[in-house]
Amino acid sequence: MTDHHIGMIVPSSNLTMETELPRMLHAREQTHPGDRFVFHSARARMQHVTPEQLRAMNAQAERAATELADARPDVVATACLVAIMAQGPGYHCTAEDTITAALRAEGAQAPVVSSAGALLSGIAALGARKVSIITPYLKPLTQLVVDYLEDAGVEVVDALSLEVPDNLAVARLDPADLRRHWRKLDLTGADALVLSACVQMPSLDAIQAVEDEAGIPVLSAATATTHRILTELGLEPHVPGAGRLLAARQG
Repeated sequence: MTDHHIGMIVPSSNLTMETELPRMLHAREQTHPGDRFVFHSARARMQHVTPEQLRAMNAQAERAATELADARPDVVATACLVAIMAQGPGYHCTAEDTITAALRAEGAQAPVVSSAGALLSGIAALGARKVSIITPYLKPLTQLVVDYLEDAGVEVVDALSLEVPDNLAVARLDPADLRRHWRKLDLTGADALVLSACVQMPSLDAIQAVEDEAGIPVLSAATATTHRILTELGLEPHVPGAGRLLAARQG
């Protein structure tokens, strides 16, 4: 049995990162019994999804990384997609470098994953160039996400904003509702559907069902982050029932 220690930097009001990622990785333990996943979190203060609070939360990343370094994690994931994307195109590279430097200063060698960067790499892993997305954000923040994706070469065919600014309220959204919401999107020409462009908006229970209904790959910020975590650990990125991105590879 090999223990893999996962460090997580999460907004103080985030409830879903510490729910969906452990659920996926514990499900993987059932099909890959040689691996076990252990989770360690550091929190950064944020209650409302506003530009001011997002910037303030980003400023706490070094402190949170320094705390996680003491646990000597095998990988560190920072999870607030919009906090990074709201800072402008390519900022996930800056955020990942800042956290990496803080870890290295404390002697920790863990690779760093951001949910923003993971969403881009997850889309690329599916071979997708055009996506439609659902976010819980107010429309101006959703537009920043659209701009970020498009700057990275991903065309956004359509975007749906649920317009929930309170981060705790986002965590209480029913993922079953996503089975209705996705039908409001234009999927014409879309290669994939991002069911939740936010690690706080629960979607795991709907991913596979919507993928089966939509007929195209469905991913979320959380499934993409899980894919990157497993890849950085050198493990097969497979989680049963979590959509095509995490499906077992054939052959």
